[in-house]
Amino acid sequence: MSQRHDNFAPPCPSAPTPSGQGECAINASSPPAVELHGITKRFPGVVANKDIAITVRKGTVHALIGENGAGKSTLMKILYGMQKPDEGTIAVDGEQVSFHSPGDAIARGIGMVHQHFMLADNLTVLENVVLGGEKLHGIGGKARRKIQEISDAYGLGVQPDALVEDLGVADRQRVEILKVLYRGARILILDEPTAVLVPQEVDALFDNLRELKSEGLTVIFISHKLGEILKVADDITVIRRGTTVGTADPKTATTKQLAELMVGSELPSPETRESTVTDVPMLRVAGLTLTESGVASAAPLTTAAPEDPAAVLDIPEPRDAEPRDALAKTAGTPAAPVAVGARKLLDDISFTIHKGEILGIAGVEGNGQTELIEALMGMNSPDAGVITLDGTDITTTSVRKRREGGIGYIPEDRHRHGLLLESSLWENRILGHVTEAPNSKRGILDPKAARADTERIVREYDVRTPGIDVTAASLSGGNQQKLIVGREMSHHPKFLIAAHPTRGVDVGAQAQIWDAIRDARGEGLAVLLISADLDELIGLSDTLRVMYRGRLVADADPATITPEELGSAMTGAATGHLEGNDQQPGDGDAR
Repeated sequence: MSQRHDNFAPPCPSAPTPSGQGECAINASSPPAVELHGITKRFPGVVANKDIAITVRKGTVHALIGENGAGKSTLMKILYGMQKPDEGTIAVDGEQVSFHSPGDAIARGIGMVHQHFMLADNLTVLENVVLGGEKLHGIGGKARRKIQEISDAYGLGVQPDALVEDLGVADRQRVEILKVLYRGARILILDEPTAVLVPQEVDALFDNLRELKSEGLTVIFISHKLGEILKVADDITVIRRGTTVGTADPKTATTKQLAELMVGSELPSPETRESTVTDVPMLRVAGLTLTESGVASAAPLTTAAPEDPAAVLDIPEPRDAEPRDALAKTAGTPAAPVAVGARKLLDDISFTIHKGEILGIAGVEGNGQTELIEALMGMNSPDAGVITLDGTDITTTSVRKRREGGIGYIPEDRHRHGLLLESSLWENRILGHVTEAPNSKRGILDPKAARADTERIVREYDVRTPGIDVTAASLSGGNQQKLIVGREMSHHPKFLIAAHPTRGVDVGAQAQIWDAIRDARGEGLAVLLISADLDELIGLSDTLRVMYRGRLVADADPATITPEELGSAMTGAATGHLEGNDQQPGDGDAR
């Protein structure tokens, strides 16, 4: 791969654009917002960054792209003071700096909005914003006025007295942006900011970024969604295998060219090209209901087992501990009544998934998807309804028995429910499948066989690691996800729950994960796909349903529906059967 690209972004357009007149003159006469030169960072067994050089112009949106493990996160942690480089220099506004902590970076006007939001749900927006920054503007009227001023100036539309737990993901993200602006940030690092947004929310975010840019702020935008990058970025830097391989001009570059720079291959497509759906039901869900209190208002009542991350990972208990399976034995026993009218988290959910079928569930996060997953896995007992797997009623069956019965699980949060971050890769391979081969033999763990199978998973799923004895925490997000997918597929499940299977992973890892799901589908696997990536949902699914406030409110044909139409239904604006726009022959029939 050449170290240069046909569509390099020039330092400045030869003529000012209508939307940014005078911007070039300003940028040309002032030092760059950020300059990184020769940045190198080594960890045991791996070089995360090697001689990286990036220049970020003031008042621009600078996109940073690269496959998982390319070194983007490490580089941004260095810029934000979370890690120190082994070699290289950092300059902010033309002055060389050395950061020892995020506090140092914040003091120099750098703020970071992480992919996983860092907000306290039980506090108001105002309380979250001032938390840790009480010395800036106090905690009362002055702070409130400052928050409102920032919100109005940048079009964020934030309500200081709103409880965070009542906010949707797009509003929470705006609160995170406001937090860093409140602390005086002039340079914002946004890590995968559109990962959980529907198309309409993405457009609103991009409007916010344009407001920030128009006021002279600088944004470093990390994303794997190449189409979005081309829409919002002024400059693009590509990192590959820990080093910069070039810059591209978003005005002329294509997603195909960017993908080739990132991973050396074309942009993958999630499309399934032929139907493999059979008429044999694999999973049936009928009348599934769960209330916020864990008790239904009018239905057979059962107690709900508490969510236990260790249970879903199937971590063995100490010998003298009560078996976790005992939790499942409480299912079906009378539960204490509560006041009628408690909010329903799941409201009469019914669907069937056949062998060889992928059922996609679209919905803004927080509309019952997590509760549905927990009910199907046995992590939470429904108040009413029946779950049948391959003809067997599993409604009250334990997590372990469901696992052994053929349920695979790619969790929505790989850190909480998919991995033990401080354990080795081969130990993580055992999780969720302790009692199954090759992990155990006649009830005894078999570390030798588990290690050998981990080596196979690493090879077949291209998990980039120096070895299987390193911790899961040392892997990039995409490589962690490939390890989980390899683990789950290795047990040849009958039914797979795939929750956001490619969230935060690059195009190369995306392609491998999609291929694994498609191949298993072709062999009869039934899949429940929950994703915030609407292109992924539409491309992979055989059937689409929309979840809103705990109910399945709409269905759509993936061959005709558009992401915009699906996004509209996710906000509650459309119900029933969604009729997609008519397409020209060949537009949507490559399924």
